[in-house]
Amino acid sequence: MISQPPQEVTQLLHAWRRGDGTALDRLIPIVYDELRRLAHCYMARERARNTLQTTALIHEAYLRLVDARQVDWKNRVHFFAISANVMRRILVDFARTRGYQKRGGKVRKISLDEGLLVSPEPHEDLVGLNDALNALAEFDARKARVVELRYFGGLSVEETAEVLKVSGITVIRDWNMAKLWLLKELKQG
Repeated sequence: MISQPPQEVTQLLHAWRRGDGTALDRLIPIVYDELRRLAHCYMARERARNTLQTTALIHEAYLRLVDARQVDWKNRVHFFAISANVMRRILVDFARTRGYQKRGGKVRKISLDEGLLVSPEPHEDLVGLNDALNALAEFDARKARVVELRYFGGLSVEETAEVLKVSGITVIRDWNMAKLWLLKELKQG
């Protein structure tokens, strides 16, 4: 995922959690490119007219991650897994907000980053996928987590297996089953 040694990122995450303010300053330049890659992957899956700008997504995720100082960071893979989850939630919130406004929702305050949005239309596919993924989580939480880590987080099979503490073959099996389940749910929805 990133070219820096995993131990360096893990050490900085642990130092940041212990309250070392300089650790975050050293961590951000190291992880920024990977966060940008993740955000770009999200944006590539979205329709061109229905997305946040990549930079706005990264900055919103950064603001939420900085507030997550109390997280017991295990390692860099754990950090990127949580980052993927945060970005997914931002995109789903954005899509839902746009859907609400499109249906005549009331005016609301917007943050500076929301001012960087490029389209007033929601991405309903993302909302549908999120709803289907939440339904899958109720049925089989691990399979839903595999989808989140692989699809939204861009993690490899091996990295996903590391986060979930299962074998790579289990990740592949879960991934394949989850894709079929989600496809069925999305067609029905």
